[in-house]
Amino acid sequence: MAATPQKLGLWTSTSLVVGNMIGAGVFLMPAALASYGSISLLGWLFSAFGAFLLAKVFTNLSKLLPSTTGGPYAYTHHSLGNFAGFLVAWGYYIAVACASASIAISFVSALSTFFPVLAQDRVIAILTALCAIWFLVWINTRGVTSSGKVQLITTILKLLPLLLVAIGGLFFIRIENFHPFNSTGTSTFAAITASASFTFYAFVGIECATIPAGSVANPQKTIPRATMLGLLITTLVYILGSVSIMGIIPSKQLQHSVTPYADAAVIMWGPHVRYWVSGGVAIAAFGALNGWTLIQGQVPYAIATDKLFPAMFARKNKKGVPYAGIIVSSIMVSVFISMNYTKGLVEQFKFLLLLSLLSVLVPYLFSATAYIITRVEKVSLQSGGWISAILLFVLAFSYSLWAIAGTGKEAVYLGFLLLMAGIPFYVLIIYRNKQQ
Repeated sequence: MAATPQKLGLWTSTSLVVGNMIGAGVFLMPAALASYGSISLLGWLFSAFGAFLLAKVFTNLSKLLPSTTGGPYAYTHHSLGNFAGFLVAWGYYIAVACASASIAISFVSALSTFFPVLAQDRVIAILTALCAIWFLVWINTRGVTSSGKVQLITTILKLLPLLLVAIGGLFFIRIENFHPFNSTGTSTFAAITASASFTFYAFVGIECATIPAGSVANPQKTIPRATMLGLLITTLVYILGSVSIMGIIPSKQLQHSVTPYADAAVIMWGPHVRYWVSGGVAIAAFGALNGWTLIQGQVPYAIATDKLFPAMFARKNKKGVPYAGIIVSSIMVSVFISMNYTKGLVEQFKFLLLLSLLSVLVPYLFSATAYIITRVEKVSLQSGGWISAILLFVLAFSYSLWAIAGTGKEAVYLGFLLLMAGIPFYVLIIYRNKQQ
């Protein structure tokens, strides 16, 4: 008789949210924002507010539909039907695979500080990335708690260098480094909008605690707490880190830094700490890759159980893990990584990443819609709280729409094509279901 699979608790669920949001990219964020000026700190606040709205949508949905595995897909499918649910799952699944490839590459790049050969030999770099991917596939197929333990450990380890710079840097700030306030040459509102659109991508992953809901202990309480706690931790790390680094490194110098956290740490504690920060980048990438690997099994499992994906994705191993989605997605990630390290296909890889942007944001738009529909279905109109519920829907929907528009015309166009490419697959699945 198979043992009952263990489930994720509050801290492992929180680490899934934090770990998936804080990837290797956050270590470059202050340098990317330096061109906006210190006004970008207001952009962080604006994007954090948008993330809070979406987090509130997901926490409310997790209470209305507890133990519903699949997150944005499951909520959309429940409220808007098969077709909308399929489009969300299709785009999200491919987007996560593309993002995982870039995370794996960031992991190898960080390791090159310790092993320079990784920056010089493409074959060794590819093999290292593939070893990381398939090692995490093995970890994740051993059970959700094994993945959760790795996620918790790597999240703690990645937060340490970030917090050391973010909090320690407050004592090294020089006020003059925050000038100019707005270096974009545009209005204050335009600069805040531009920087907020950019920083919002750092909050992608806020929904992750809802996706493996069936594997979470007491999901009606754990998921809302993990989502809001994860958002709070992440927001503090992002904002304090940006304030410290912008205050330590002059703007013109910061714009050209490829290792802003390491550069700030060197100013604070000397050149030897550069390796500690590079280690933090590697751990951040490894942890994020682990978290997204778990998600790659849960999303196709949810849609397959609704008979909108091939039945193989609904199968579980003895540990209760839907392994097919993890394996298929990891094959896709492996191919994308090989493409990135092939000179002639680098632009094609960038194209794939561009395709993924809209596919991550569209589920947020659908989830906001699913929230108000589900509330009408589950909660009596005579009960209180409807004004706040409608206000949350309007604000979250509007913010998601604004974020989609902020990706630019090319991303919207290509993302639309990606979603439409799934329609023939959907038609084939529906036809086969009717034949059975």
